[in-house]
Amino acid sequence: MSTEALHGYQIELLVQAEEVGALKFGEFTLKSGRISPYFFNAGLMSSGEILNTIANAYAATIIAALDAPTNPLPAFDVIFGPAYKGISLAACTALVLSAKYQLSYGFAYDRKEAKDHGEGGKLVGVPVQGKKVLILDDVMTAGTAVRLAIESIKGAGGQVVGVVQLLDREERGNNGKSTVEEVEAVIGGKGRLQSVLKLRTLMTWLEQNGKADILDKMKAYWDEYGWKA
Repeated sequence: MSTEALHGYQIELLVQAEEVGALKFGEFTLKSGRISPYFFNAGLMSSGEILNTIANAYAATIIAALDAPTNPLPAFDVIFGPAYKGISLAACTALVLSAKYQLSYGFAYDRKEAKDHGEGGKLVGVPVQGKKVLILDDVMTAGTAVRLAIESIKGAGGQVVGVVQLLDREERGNNGKSTVEEVEAVIGGKGRLQSVLKLRTLMTWLEQNGKADILDKMKAYWDEYGWKA
């Protein structure tokens, strides 16, 4: 497998994630039944400092994807955060894009259950009707949360043009395909799903920090379950 050069924001994010216990190494049984040598829980990244790091990492990833020479991320109008973890991620990223890059986007999110009073409905924030929407997600395994978000946005008259996830585990499913391939097919093709971090990012970081024992386990996991694009 090939490794990739690391950006400063990726290194900062990985260091802070490990410090707060959001990134752990060991043996973890996933919902799929696979025994993973690492586990990533974005819900533990809940301080102001690390939220700032995450938002800057998302923003940098989005800017790079919009300017990509091949398969660029399409232009969009609204940043959408699926409930619940995605709400803070999308809000903070919209703030950074405005303050740091002078790009102002609408922000919206969904509720787990529709509200029948006040403004009502299931979606909150800027209306998505007639708008192009970018979804932010944390770690996509089966892609369930993203698929539900896509349905909600379509139901409200919006068009999902891209997804940016915090971590791509780069695994193939039982059908031999990856979740990335499946979601990109739904929203319009290659380049529509971007990631701040990938399994290869973690492995490069481990190698650069001399964590050979963990790296060997990660390589073995990649050999067995990795998506060989």
